[in-house]
Order: sequence, then structure tokens, then C-alpha cells
Amino acid sequence: MKQVLVVEDSRTAQRMLVSILERLGHQVHLAPTAEKAMEWLVTHRPDLIVLDIVMPGTNGLELCREVRANPLLKTVPIIFCSSKDQDFDRFWALRQGGNAYITKPFEPEDLIETINEYLPPLPQ
Repeated sequence: MKQVLVVEDSRTAQRMLVSILERLGHQVHLAPTAEKAMEWLVTHRPDLIVLDIVMPGTNGLELCREVRANPLLKTVPIIFCSSKDQDFDRFWALRQGGNAYITKPFEPEDLIETINEYLPPLPQ
């Protein structure tokens, strides 16, 4: 079972992401803010991070830079999942160290396909 950290402040988005990830067989940890995520990351190393950009306090781009600066976390794949839909937003998120970028609202199949790129499906 792979560990996935979801950093998202919207309850609706949290429910959808958790549902998809758990259906894929992953264990999900939720953090509603970047600060809570960093607290969790002090003692845990997830296999994947799903990260929103716009959140109260520290934004997802800043959190991504912090994760990439940490030698123990720098190789953890980060999938940005954001309502920011401009090409520049995608470019900047990937430039900060994100591995993939999905725009909300998204089709569950698109998210599943992206997750499976970084966490191959578990054997049945």
C-alpha cells in the first residue's frame, strides 16, 4: 500500500481525491494547509504528494520548493491539482519541481492516469 499526502483546503476536493486514491488501493493522509503538510512530512515520507496551489497561508508552490529542498523528500513525485488553468500556472508549478499538473475540475480518469504514472497500479 502506497502512502499519498493530499494537501488541499477544499472539503469537496478532499473527498473526491481521497475516494479516487483509496479505490486505487493507496493510504491517504490529508493536510488542509501547507503548514500542516510540513508538520506531517517531518516524520513521514509519502510515495506521492497531490498538491493544490491556492491555500490559506503558504501556497502550494512554496511547499513544493520546501519539499524539493529537503534531501529526504526531493524525489517524491508531486502532482499539482489546481483551479489555476493558465499555461503560465502550469509552467511555473512544474518549474518549482512539480512532476505533473492537473486542472480542476478534472475527469477522474485523467487523475487516475496521472497517478498511475508515478504509482503503478497494485497487483490484484
